[in-house]
Amino acid sequence: MVIKRRHWALAAAPLALALLTATGCDSTSGARAAEPTAAPSTSTSTSAARSVARVCANPAAGPAKAPAGAVTVDPAVVGDLAAKTKSSPANTTFWLRPGKHRLDPDRYAQVIPKKGDRYLGAPGAVLDGGKKNQYAFAGTARDVTIRYLTVQHFVAPQNEGVVNHDSADGWVIEHATIQDNSGAGLMAGAHQRVRASCLRDNGQYGMNAYKGGGGISDLVVEDNEIVGNNTDNWERRQEGCGCTGGIKFWAVNGADIRGNWVHDNRGAGLWADTDNNDFLIENNVLDSNDGAALIYETSYNAVIRNNTIRRNNRVEGRRYADRGDNFPYATIYLSESGGEPRVRARTDKIEIYRNVLENNWSGITLWENADRFCNSPANTSSGDCTLLVKNAHRCAEPAIDKAPLYADCRWKTQRVDIHDNRFVLDESVVRCTEMCDRMAVLSNYGTYPDWSPYKGEKVAEAITHKQSNRWHDNVYLGPWQFVAYDPSRVLDFDEWQGTDYRQDAGSTLDPGAGG
Repeated sequence: MVIKRRHWALAAAPLALALLTATGCDSTSGARAAEPTAAPSTSTSTSAARSVARVCANPAAGPAKAPAGAVTVDPAVVGDLAAKTKSSPANTTFWLRPGKHRLDPDRYAQVIPKKGDRYLGAPGAVLDGGKKNQYAFAGTARDVTIRYLTVQHFVAPQNEGVVNHDSADGWVIEHATIQDNSGAGLMAGAHQRVRASCLRDNGQYGMNAYKGGGGISDLVVEDNEIVGNNTDNWERRQEGCGCTGGIKFWAVNGADIRGNWVHDNRGAGLWADTDNNDFLIENNVLDSNDGAALIYETSYNAVIRNNTIRRNNRVEGRRYADRGDNFPYATIYLSESGGEPRVRARTDKIEIYRNVLENNWSGITLWENADRFCNSPANTSSGDCTLLVKNAHRCAEPAIDKAPLYADCRWKTQRVDIHDNRFVLDESVVRCTEMCDRMAVLSNYGTYPDWSPYKGEKVAEAITHKQSNRWHDNVYLGPWQFVAYDPSRVLDFDEWQGTDYRQDAGSTLDPGAGG
């Protein structure tokens, strides 16, 4: 796997539902609460908490008796699950008795399912890696199902996963608890379904949606609780790695992310990085993540709607502000991402609407790095190119200076439509006086490499004025400011709406109101 660095710094039917109310404390890198404490009532005019999956505290119980025809797995026999899986035919159902199940005491001991195998945990069934085994379920078999099982204490290496280690297709993970593992709790393959599960306190990711050579499509992640991941704090251990998040998505074509409670992760909540396309992100609660609630980076075509997004980015946003960095680090961060009609999807733009963003560190930033394009040494997604150019080496002089490569070699933040959202900021709640109040559309001054056709202010002019990026019909409560073109241009609401920028037509601003 090629790791990509974080790029904004280059600028200088729900199951097991419960009502989530606001939490009253910040997430910090020094302390983490697995369950936020309840605080303000959702009856206040600025609150819009949803019913979400609170599955970690209330996991669904599996069958107390073995289903007819199932193979029973005994926790008293070490390695029983792997051995019976190996000796049974495809399409076998395994029922794991209550208790702690262990694999053989070898780091490479693992369960290798066959096509169509099903694993059902009885109440209290746990598969425990004992901090010795690296992987729980691996191999390339399709259509494997894991339900009602806790998987914990495995030690997958960085960037690797414990469940579905090899990103096989068609897996179904339901009512599972995957917790306290190193690496990623779960990997993803095409047509995978992850429902009503608890992905908690894993060392790197709750889920890493990555498959070597690509090929992940039709991914559904719904009604899960994704909390406390990146316990190993990889961005600090390996600065700029871009290798953390509640969930990280790489080159996924078609994903529905809905009804999840994504909270208290160290780093971003959801992060789509490099040539993702056709995402629907709706009806989630993204709450109290240290970094951005959502990063959509070098990717295409998405609908982001009806989400409640609160108290995110207070740790990372504050950290950069305390360093004197004036970049508008945002809660929803679109980096070189936009709508592209030539890439097939359910939409041909990025539409962000009917969301409530409340007391986060800043709002939405649309960013494009002028030096980041296919074949540029500044492209930290090294080796990757846009979905419009199959061979990155074509993006070189002199061809890149002319159509179509001039346009197609660059990931563009374009066709972004931000409307009918509610942005609430109370600086006394966020505990800030500046740099936490930004909405932005901007780029840097292009300088690199020498043969770049995007030097100077070309990209800043394009993203700000020529790429159909539009805010309109939003409601702002609190002391919001707006950044356009580059980080130095900080505007008030009248300037933002004025003839130079013409943003937020039909929107309202009440600077005296807050959360």
